[in-house]
Amino acid sequence: DNEEQEKKSETTKQKESDDRVKPTSADDDKSKSDKKEDAEKKPAGLAAVAEQAEDEEGGKGGSKGGKQKSVLQTKLTRLALYIGYIGMAAAFLTLICLIVRFCITNYAVKGKKASGADVSYFISFLIQAITVVVVSVPEGLPLAVTLALAYAVRKMMTDNNLVRHLDACETMGNASTICSDKTGTLTTNRMTVVQCYVNGKHYDKLPKNEEINKDLLPLLFEAVTVNSNYTSKIEKPKDKEDGGLPKQVGNKTECALLDLVQKWGGSYDEVRKNFPEDKLVKVYTFNSARKMMSTIIERDDGYRLYTKGASEMVLTKCKSIIDKDNKPKDLSEDEKKKITKDVIEKMANDGLRTICIAYRDLGKEKQNWDDEDKIIKDLICIGLVGIEDPVRDEVPEAIEKCQKAGVVVRMVTGDNIMTARSIATKCGIIKPDDDFLILEGKEFNKRIRDSSGKISQKKLDEVWPKLRVLARSSPQDKYNLVNGIVESRVTENREVVAVTGDGTNDGPALKRADVGFAMGIQGTDVAKQASDIILTDDNFSSIVKAMMWGRNVYDCIAKFLQFQLTANLSAGVISVVSAAAISSVPLRAVQMLWVNLVMDTLASLALATEPPTEDLLNRKPYGRTKSIISPMMMRNIIGQSLYQLVIMFIILYAGQYFLGVESTVTKLQSDPHAGRELSAQFTMVFNAFVLMTLFNEINSRKLHGERNVFKGIHRNPFFYGIWISCFIAQILIVTFGSNVFSCERLDIKQWAWSLLFGVGSLIWQQILLFIPIKPFSRCFSGIYRVCCPCLSKRKKSEDSEEEDDEPQKKSGEKRQKRRHSKKESTEDDNEKIFGKYATVGHLTNATVVMAPPPIFARYMLRKSVDRLNTEFQVINAFRSRLEVVKEKKTEISTEQKRNSQDHLIDE
Repeated sequence: DNEEQEKKSETTKQKESDDRVKPTSADDDKSKSDKKEDAEKKPAGLAAVAEQAEDEEGGKGGSKGGKQKSVLQTKLTRLALYIGYIGMAAAFLTLICLIVRFCITNYAVKGKKASGADVSYFISFLIQAITVVVVSVPEGLPLAVTLALAYAVRKMMTDNNLVRHLDACETMGNASTICSDKTGTLTTNRMTVVQCYVNGKHYDKLPKNEEINKDLLPLLFEAVTVNSNYTSKIEKPKDKEDGGLPKQVGNKTECALLDLVQKWGGSYDEVRKNFPEDKLVKVYTFNSARKMMSTIIERDDGYRLYTKGASEMVLTKCKSIIDKDNKPKDLSEDEKKKITKDVIEKMANDGLRTICIAYRDLGKEKQNWDDEDKIIKDLICIGLVGIEDPVRDEVPEAIEKCQKAGVVVRMVTGDNIMTARSIATKCGIIKPDDDFLILEGKEFNKRIRDSSGKISQKKLDEVWPKLRVLARSSPQDKYNLVNGIVESRVTENREVVAVTGDGTNDGPALKRADVGFAMGIQGTDVAKQASDIILTDDNFSSIVKAMMWGRNVYDCIAKFLQFQLTANLSAGVISVVSAAAISSVPLRAVQMLWVNLVMDTLASLALATEPPTEDLLNRKPYGRTKSIISPMMMRNIIGQSLYQLVIMFIILYAGQYFLGVESTVTKLQSDPHAGRELSAQFTMVFNAFVLMTLFNEINSRKLHGERNVFKGIHRNPFFYGIWISCFIAQILIVTFGSNVFSCERLDIKQWAWSLLFGVGSLIWQQILLFIPIKPFSRCFSGIYRVCCPCLSKRKKSEDSEEEDDEPQKKSGEKRQKRRHSKKESTEDDNEKIFGKYATVGHLTNATVVMAPPPIFARYMLRKSVDRLNTEFQVINAFRSRLEVVKEKKTEISTEQKRNSQDHLIDE
């Protein structure tokens, strides 16, 4: 049939498993003792897929036990380590310079003796060094990351993205590959039968019921109705819902067939009354291996089997077909090939999903219904239908945006290769001029496996770069593809993979991907639990919105780093140099703390709340290994720091000539105590530094060389509100701070100069944009290797280890033990309830959003989070009530069956 029915069958299997393992009184003790162990196990389907992948990878680590660090977390961890080393080094140098210069000046040159009063100087030196550490280390970085993610999560709710893991936001911004399902994601999931092949004739347009043999219709109606999930139905539209079209409830493919029954004058409700669900003898549910669904019913003339599914699969099991005289006609292999070529492939080329409907009379005697191969064979083909699932209107535009953004979209579907190619062409995934590859699951497996049958990363690397469509794929194929792309090192910055999934067996692929998207409407609870983000509308365009928000989060954090590292570098250098040169630091401890407040807390709130724009989709993704500090950012950081240092040193050594201030530097040469007094010159240094930092905050809004730094500033009230507040606070501190902030009041002329220095950073930024990036990048890398040889060698060794890291093969003894234990536990696993993936509570429990930090909760997230948690509680209570009702119904039906005469005779 199609991949939609797979999740239905998995749910049915889970329910049947639940019924089978209800313990008797004799098994109560055993079930209680095993309850804790069962809660930690996975369903057999998931366990089989995950463990098989683990065996094939040979310990490569592909099936990870949990989520690793996100892309941004890895980059920030390394960056914070480097900044910490540099900050500690700057503080240590500051302390040594202050102590050595003080000792030489007082004890060696002036010949003074040490006294208890000198201890206060050493304590002040220590405080100054600690202040340098506080300013150098970006302790506001975690706050900036949290704010950016929390703000994005809140906004993404309105874009139909329910984020379960915060780090998925920024990871999605780095995504370079999207492996998407077809049904419901790229298409509307509103199936309609538009072509058919009955009585030996192919109809390009669906005929009216008068054109069909009337003796065939009852058989067709019964075959469609009985061999479908009874939960699938067609409802009348309510209040112009869905554009006034009938509402399809349940499996969409089955709904299309039921709609065909109604169009041809039949009533599936009447058939279901004649054959209620509890009277069905045997149901072979759809799965990825069968690609078909079969049902056995008992009629007056004996038992009958009805089958429907993928045309090429069902047709191979047919020995005859109903001809134009409404009689079975033998079907040879040549005729099967002709039907495949003239009908099935033609429908598939039109982008239709082809379904074959067949039946077989089994006689009046009971048989071993579990022998599937013996039962489902020698079928009589009733006909074939072509079902259309239109592409969503917004999907081609969304995929075009992805391609412009440097993101490759790959379609992974269970449909045949012709249908998949047609839909991919309509969506824009493949284009005639492109060099692409379209494979079926079987061919894909042949190409990626070596002679021993194991997956080879080298062979996979030859396939996936050009692969755009994977048709007739199983969940295992999907997992292998995702794992291969994640582990691949053929690209410069390595791939970051996003995956969509809706079935239970998609769990391993969703877990293995960097970002897993589950379908909120069609998705199973297991898929939602394994995912990072839930698409509440099952729409591909929502993935593009998630990517835009992810890139915005990444850029917001990069903006904050660009701003903070500039101020850190300037403050660190001025502290070390002035300590060595004049035995005093012009930026006092309290002033440093105010600068730190401006740089960390307030700047993180201002820069982390920048709204996204469509321009974010005009650049390629950064990838997994590219540094968060780009060469352009480094140019801006060093260039602005250089400007700030030049201005501060001019004020220190030449300020007395044009600012009207007394030179404190000259005083310090004769009187070391002058550094403790209020100084207009030091106040000018502090004031100019803060104003240059504030104006550089405006420059930091742009990362990619944009000249108009004010563009879009009006769209972020947080930014200009905080900026104005900081400017006003700086005026009050300098004017009225006095001894508290070690500031001397400045006159109008000095304020004008300070303001001019601040505005100068905006002008200087325009000059910096003329400096080319490549020579600057090479120069910086050379300086980095010379000045930081240890860090450079460590990074080089880490990169070489990653490149040389090859999958280690597990020993045969361990593998044999694992397989032996797996064989022993297979039967038990199939008969147990797996609590970890129970279907009711996990969606609600797993998707509860954590309460935000209390300071910002009232203003940003509290209302949305409370509303969301309330909705989840209502859903949980409703579903729990449904389970109670279902259990009671099952108990009643079991009791009735036990007391029935037939049951007693069988016993």
